[in-house]
Amino acid sequence: MKNINKKLQILLLLPLIAVQIKCGSSKSVASNSGKAESWITTTDETSKLKKQEDLVFSTETNSNPTIEVNPSEKFQTIEGFGFSLTGGSAQAILKLDKAKRDALLQELFSRKNDAIGLSYLRISIGASDLNEKVFSYDDMPEGQTDLNLEHFNLGPDLNDVVPVLQEILKINPNIKIMGSPWSPPVWMKDNGSSKGGSLQPKYYGVYADYFVKYIQAMKSQGIVIDAITPQNEPLHPGNNPSMFMPAEQQADFIGNHLGPAFAKAKIKTKIIVYDHNCNKPEYPLTILRNAKANPFVAGSAFHLYEGDISALTTVHNEFPSKDLYFTEQYTGSGSSFENDLKWSVKNVVIGSMRNWSKNALSWGLANDEYYKPFTPGGCSTCKGALMIDQNQNIKREVGYYIIGHASKFIPEGSVRIGSNIAGNLYNAAFKTPSGQIVLIVENDGNTAETFNIKYNQKQTSTTLNAGAVATYVW
Repeated sequence: MKNINKKLQILLLLPLIAVQIKCGSSKSVASNSGKAESWITTTDETSKLKKQEDLVFSTETNSNPTIEVNPSEKFQTIEGFGFSLTGGSAQAILKLDKAKRDALLQELFSRKNDAIGLSYLRISIGASDLNEKVFSYDDMPEGQTDLNLEHFNLGPDLNDVVPVLQEILKINPNIKIMGSPWSPPVWMKDNGSSKGGSLQPKYYGVYADYFVKYIQAMKSQGIVIDAITPQNEPLHPGNNPSMFMPAEQQADFIGNHLGPAFAKAKIKTKIIVYDHNCNKPEYPLTILRNAKANPFVAGSAFHLYEGDISALTTVHNEFPSKDLYFTEQYTGSGSSFENDLKWSVKNVVIGSMRNWSKNALSWGLANDEYYKPFTPGGCSTCKGALMIDQNQNIKREVGYYIIGHASKFIPEGSVRIGSNIAGNLYNAAFKTPSGQIVLIVENDGNTAETFNIKYNQKQTSTTLNAGAVATYVW
């Protein structure tokens, strides 16, 4: 009788077990389906982030080069992928009629099947060189100052950057936003100019309050600033706008003024130092070694116009508890789709991820067909991810695909996991919050490569053309 009761209990439970298996999380389905989806972009532009036939994992072996993905080896948690929403980017997007603009922003910022799911934006605090004119949030007539910041206001940003951000936040309320100034108000500087010069020490406290007012003003518009850097490219005073800020000055400014001002105002926004090229890791290290500045600093940010991406690991090795960010790399009007795709995916996306970065950002999101707007003396060759012409035609440039190969598949909260470099096949692997595995591969060689992807004792074989980029998901 006991055996009959046990059999009856099992029979009654079987439908429930079947339902649980069928309705189980996407995590188990994705990881154990035995297939991998793949999307490819080729250098000849015949395939641009185009879905291919699924790959099938099996126990068959061969002698091909093999990329083995190891989920037990875990590295940094990812915060996002994206671009800088410059004033010029926002203006270009606002030229679109509402239906086109809504569709474009959904394509860029949602996580629907046909979207690329951008999850991180950088914006300028005041003007960058990709604004149509130079401004700060507290410009005064020559010879006048505003020590109490009574004239502070968001100015031109209220006409373009702020309304576009508000539309983006309706699509992705959790998007991360980093702010970076190109120059403080010129009355704070020793040369009285938007170009070059340095912040006068007597204005350190006022400038710290300027950051507090900025964060509070943006919050009043419904925009939370997750992080700031004290100065964009502090060792490049030749841009317009720009400012020279050596590491010792930045350490003093943060440790004695900006950090305490944030603490007093209960500002939770992260302070990220440096925000310049990989050739000077000693700059962020100088600040992180400063006893006063260090407690206020969350991490360091890098660009790659000079140096090697391994500089991020140099900083990580000395200060493993401090985060790393990759915040800017432009694609230029004089370069080819092929060269930019190969170089940027290898270095900006894969390189930054393999060197502990929590994000990867390209430069401007959008511009018009003449690479405008830009300030007098600003960048006239910076190519946005989108080119939007006067007839509202939208061209997706190479930057769209460079970042899209990561942003579409790797949401915030994903973790980079182990994977080996196999010959010319540069790659980075991730585990998403839902349990999917994502592998980005760039074939840096001059010929097509047939290789294996190995995971959990099974593998699949595939071929990638020279210079091509693929994202595999299972």
